[in-house]
Amino acid sequence: MFSGVIFDVYHWEQEMFDKSIETFEMLKRPNTVQVIATQGNGILYTKESQPTLMNFHGLLGGRVDPGETPQEAASRELLEEAGMQAHHWTLWKSFQPEHKIDWEIYYFIAHDCVKVTEPHLDAGEKIEVCSASFDEFIELTLSENFRSQELTFEILRMHHTHTLKNFEQVLFSKTL
Repeated sequence: MFSGVIFDVYHWEQEMFDKSIETFEMLKRPNTVQVIATQGNGILYTKESQPTLMNFHGLLGGRVDPGETPQEAASRELLEEAGMQAHHWTLWKSFQPEHKIDWEIYYFIAHDCVKVTEPHLDAGEKIEVCSASFDEFIELTLSENFRSQELTFEILRMHHTHTLKNFEQVLFSKTL
């Protein structure tokens, strides 16, 4: 029905339980990646501003480009936004956050990151890469201006199920 810069809209006819037919609508957008990057005993996060969203904290990441795998996108975004490469990668989780949007978010852990170049930011990005201890990072994910809400929800779930220590071990595992 409509193709935009980020979102496409499409329709289809769907048979209902009573056998009537209704028109359904859905958005489609490029999948995205979020990188939980570690360096030494720290977890890297961003202080960012974009033209439509000022002064927030988040993770390195962005859209998966056409023809690119999610891991290739995560590696590219880490290099572009932080000038870093990772020694090991782990696909930690993926989420489809909205049922009316065809869109997957992939969360990768980039283990043991090293600086290899200067960042190359898009014109609409201001990014400062910062480091936090595990406990500081958990607190940051619970703050109002942390943008990766799926991660915040998962942190809360892990806290409730007493599995945050397992997550910390996955982040800093040296046996990959």
